[in-house]
Amino acid sequence: MGFLHGASPGPFAFETIAFLRGLHDTGYVEGQNVLIEYRWAEGHAARLPALAADLVHQQVNVIAALGGDATALAAKASTSTIPIVFLNGADPVKNGLVASLNRPGGNITGLSLFAGTVEAKRLGLLHELVPGATTVAVFNNAFVAETEARSMSLAENAKSLGLRLVFFNLSTDADFETAFANIAAQKIGALFVSGNPFFISRRDRLLAMAASHAIPASYAWREITATGGLMSYGADIPELVRETGVYVGRILKSEKPSDLPVVQPTKFEFALNLKTAKALGLTVPPTLLALADEVIE
Repeated sequence: MGFLHGASPGPFAFETIAFLRGLHDTGYVEGQNVLIEYRWAEGHAARLPALAADLVHQQVNVIAALGGDATALAAKASTSTIPIVFLNGADPVKNGLVASLNRPGGNITGLSLFAGTVEAKRLGLLHELVPGATTVAVFNNAFVAETEARSMSLAENAKSLGLRLVFFNLSTDADFETAFANIAAQKIGALFVSGNPFFISRRDRLLAMAASHAIPASYAWREITATGGLMSYGADIPELVRETGVYVGRILKSEKPSDLPVVQPTKFEFALNLKTAKALGLTVPPTLLALADEVIE
């Protein structure tokens, strides 16, 4: 089978482990009864079409496409016959991956975070934690196909909260310096980081710069909060990756992608890092502490 990922193996080792656990749950063990061809784009979306084409050339039996919307789209463009299982953040019907959620059709199915639908909730939680921040910076990755549509939706939600958003599209490491310099110059009070793998693969840089600029930041990944981020709200990513492995295993056992509905997350996690809140001089409201699924002290 082929394993296509838009990011780098180091920061996403937890996803590889979860994926292999899902395969194991269906009776497949790497090196025993399944061979996995790994292809990592290392955060360079432009590499994905060639990597996907290479897996097709290898004549793999199924392709798992993880690590961003661009990965799934590249896999779909590379073959109309090899089964594909994706894990992405966007609406898979709107971006043309599947015909419908219940009946995907064709050779592709998978799991969707529907990240846009939970971003409004996450922005509201950030507003509750930092009520004095009336302007919020938003970090997007420039290579995400639905960035513009999701930004417009988030901006509408911000209006109802009385917030003004300033958007930054980042695509290289150098962009972090420029973005944080602008945040400081504009005296922006908080930061909202989109859930693209581009940011988790650079979490050390992101956390260090957020700390040095003393800016409260919200993330989509619990893994970032666990390593020093202020707060996060989003789907249980390791569990969804495990389910991706389960879907791949079922297809290896001859089930058809067109018969497997697209899975949507049912569990969302809200994590708070009290140590980081204290360092930023923030007082966490009791209502937020009560809502938190995980409080890191």
